[in-house]
Amino acid sequence: MVSLVTFDMAGTTVDDGGAVSRALRAAVEETGASVAQEDLEVWSGVERTSAISALMALGGVHPARGAARAQFLRFSTILADSWRTNPPQEIAGATETFEILHEEGIRVALTTDLDEASVTPLMEELGWWPARRPLIDTVVTADDVASGCPAPYLIHRAMERTRVVDVRQVLAAGDTVVDLQAARNAGVAPVSVLTGAGDRQTLEAAGPDYLLGSIAELPAVISAAGSAMG
Repeated sequence: MVSLVTFDMAGTTVDDGGAVSRALRAAVEETGASVAQEDLEVWSGVERTSAISALMALGGVHPARGAARAQFLRFSTILADSWRTNPPQEIAGATETFEILHEEGIRVALTTDLDEASVTPLMEELGWWPARRPLIDTVVTADDVASGCPAPYLIHRAMERTRVVDVRQVLAAGDTVVDLQAARNAGVAPVSVLTGAGDRQTLEAAGPDYLLGSIAELPAVISAAGSAMG
């Protein structure tokens, strides 16, 4: 039985056109550090302050005390400016997926390593939050936890808010290996999708419980799994 599905945002439920990665690169390069594409790909899914600190060091700049936090604020500003110019769109079928899950009595949570100030305007633009009948039961941001992915705290906070106590009843969907690692660390079943940063070969090698083209396929997978168990 599935009681809750947590969804990553950029690349999983939201098509941001790569804006998050570009903002991360820009924030790091402002410090004088160089950013190799392969390093950016590795660190893009990690909690942003940690990612910025690591990318600065890899790019030849030793982060001074507080520097990573300052550049996280710059990252948030750069990203917000980008989204105002080119608003992200939902991944095809995301809204319908949320609706179907709710009809089946399954709670829906969004989890993100972005801060609340970045996420709220996006949610409102997409019509996901707030609403008279919210499509999303809760949104957990970087402001709500001590550490983001690959730590399990975003997922566990979503469980706490939706009053789900059994990790065996939770799926966590994401588009990166780091998302998958967070699911494993949380003790829930990882679902990887091919709509974001992770390619099929990389995600398959990481061993998700399910590898889907997009989250639009998830309701059918849950239904089939339930039928098999029944």
